[in-house]
Amino acid sequence: MTSALDITQAVNPPRAVFVNYPLGHQTGKPHQPDLQRQIVRDALEAFETISRPGTIVELPYVWDVNDRQWETTDYTGDFLPPRPPKEDADLVEEERRSRFTK
Repeated sequence: MTSALDITQAVNPPRAVFVNYPLGHQTGKPHQPDLQRQIVRDALEAFETISRPGTIVELPYVWDVNDRQWETTDYTGDFLPPRPPKEDADLVEEERRSRFTK
């Protein structure tokens, strides 16, 4: 399952299901388990029926029919916080790993 159609097309997986939702929300909105289950069911059904390699099935779900603003903000360079310097990231990773080796 993907919510990044351009990346999925570039990678060309054997099969994929695209949901036009914000990144990280392929299975639906938070706190809507019925919707989430339906999206997963539809995705599984699509995976069972895809017969041609490279097929990407687009599911018909819409995040918000009245506001598609997320599409312009979700994919811009300002969407993600700035990356920390490599040295800072290395320190954080070292600290994280040390918690698991004690």
